[in-house]
Amino acid sequence: MSRRYLQRRTGEDRTSLYDEITSKIIRELEAGRVPWVQPWGTSAANAALAMPKSAATRRQYSGINVLILWGAATERGFTGQSWLTFRQALSLGGHVRKGERGTTVVYADRFVPVEEKRRASETGDEAQAIPFLKRFTVFNTDQCDNLPSEVATTAPPPPPGLIEPRVDKLIKATGINFRIGGNRAFYVPAEDYVQVPPPQAYFEPINWHRTALHELAHASGHPSRLNRDLSGSYGTRKYAFEELIAEMASAFSCASLGIAPTVRHADYIGCWLDVLREDNRAIVRAASQASKVADYLLGFLPEGVVDTTTEGAEQEAA
Repeated sequence: MSRRYLQRRTGEDRTSLYDEITSKIIRELEAGRVPWVQPWGTSAANAALAMPKSAATRRQYSGINVLILWGAATERGFTGQSWLTFRQALSLGGHVRKGERGTTVVYADRFVPVEEKRRASETGDEAQAIPFLKRFTVFNTDQCDNLPSEVATTAPPPPPGLIEPRVDKLIKATGINFRIGGNRAFYVPAEDYVQVPPPQAYFEPINWHRTALHELAHASGHPSRLNRDLSGSYGTRKYAFEELIAEMASAFSCASLGIAPTVRHADYIGCWLDVLREDNRAIVRAASQASKVADYLLGFLPEGVVDTTTEGAEQEAA
């Protein structure tokens, strides 16, 4: 491979990458965001005010990578500024969660091709180094599981008063492995744990309770609890039906506890209209299951804290 070809190809790669990065910065500016002035949005208010660093080597990123990683943290609501490659996560005993999307960073350096070294040796000239740019994909520690405690993102405890005391007691009483942190809410049936971003990551922390109770509703379906079918993959009717149950169970639980989220559950239920149109009994069955879930969760609170007495009207309707 000739030196001229390498130089041309490297130059094309660099131009393409620079165009890509510049276009992204332009889009940020056009959207009213200035990544080098205010990289932390209110939706990720708990993110540490820090330079991005490698979780594996502890070295700080520099140059354009700082802007790239700040932008990714803001856009996707990451709670920390620590990053690592897929292999680094494995080497530390953890792993990147399936389906997570990485962030591309760049590494710039120079190298001297073998032919150039030979030419310089024969002519007595100084060898000319060729600049190159390499792309790497990194993941925020929020996107990983089972990392060592000193590496994993640890969300600061919520300020007093952000979590309603009865919900806090309910979470602890269920015995469900409930983790606060990361940038998204989910339940992992295979490992039986719930993860929800911290309350301070929400524009209105009251909405945290809706999310927490939604994910606890999914966890209630574990074989050791109410034993529902949680095998539906994303996009299937089975998955949509379980989501419908969790949404309504969360709404029922919030209402029973006197918690009024500003995000209305009816807006979310609209997403599952396909299920309801396909089966006119689906809403009745889902509501019946949701009541069982709400009663199950609220049953962990001391008697008298909330009235969980329900009527069986949904059975009559079925």
